Amino acid sequence: MNDLVKRLSEGSHPVEASLRPERTLKLFREMLDRQYVLVKFTQTRGGTELGFPLDKTRSDLTQADLEAGTGKVRLVGELTLDYVPVRVVADIELPSLEGQGHLEIREAEAAA
Repeated sequence: MNDLVKRLSEGSHPVEASLRPERTLKLFREMLDRQYVLVKFTQTRGGTELGFPLDKTRSDLTQADLEAGTGKVRLVGELTLDYVPVRVVADIELPSLEGQGHLEIREAEAAA
């Protein structure tokens, strides 16, 4: 298994919503509306930005007030990183658009 996948699947790591041209709540809401998000693991060499479709059944937006920019959201989605099927889990605080995240290796698919 790739070192990056292994490291990000062990414990929580600092993340931020990856938005361009700037990190704003408006752009974050637009990203959520598209149901495709970009999350950056900030403490990897050069930063590791992962884009994935939101899994609406596993994600949780109920703890946030998107209009006021308060609370937090849990973003969950699946992708393949370096040939390893993973689930990305990121808890993002709306005021800063930063938080903690990790990868979960999807074992059943990794073994296939």
